[in-house]
Amino acid sequence: MNVEVGGLLGLIWLALVIWAIIKVVKSSASDLAKVLWILLLLLAPVVGLIIWALLGPKG
Repeated sequence: MNVEVGGLLGLIWLALVIWAIIKVVKSSASDLAKVLWILLLLLAPVVGLIIWALLGPKG
């Protein structure tokens, strides 16, 4: 049971990170800002997603 719950949470987290990357790509931010946000989301997904949710490009 423990492995299945962890796997499900990991899948949900992966979906959230992918969604955030798509939102960054579609945003009106500069290309450099987009690249930096995507790198942050890929290299530090937990911290990156939290920071992106608080400070990321809106719109």
